[in-house]
Amino acid sequence: MPTNTIQDRASGAIMGALIGDALALGPHWYYDLAELRNDYGDWIDDYTNPKPGRYHDGIKAGQPSQAGFILTLMLKSLAACGGYDEKDFCERMDSELFPFLDGMPVSGPGNYTSQSIREAWRRRVQQNLTGALTGAQTGLSGIPKRFVDGLDNAAELGRLASAVAALV
Repeated sequence: MPTNTIQDRASGAIMGALIGDALALGPHWYYDLAELRNDYGDWIDDYTNPKPGRYHDGIKAGQPSQAGFILTLMLKSLAACGGYDEKDFCERMDSELFPFLDGMPVSGPGNYTSQSIREAWRRRVQQNLTGALTGAQTGLSGIPKRFVDGLDNAAELGRLASAVAALV
């Protein structure tokens, strides 16, 4: 039986995050289980379109939410830089995400922007505060760095668990 390498596990975690994001797109943010079951049935086993008037309305089944879009930006940055580079990641957010936002919840890639991303947009675009993307005030405090730390530390389950727990 072949053994999985740390690289295989890290790749699997990344793919799982992207697949999970796309699978959750349609049934995202239902707080009423009866309403969710009414719209999608008892079991969801495929990518689904968001229902009209719900979060991510207009995005197609299998496409990423804004969180998946941001994860992809981070992965591109990691590949280009050979590791986490805050300046590069921030520049990608500035050029590839923020121009498509307007400060309102229903905007941008994924057709929904969380409060923390709207706050980062306000600070960087409206207030021109270049260091604000990863400030604790935005809710983005070190998320990309902690994700990378988790992958780097996958060989040590305790360190991995700490890195993941720090995200919550």
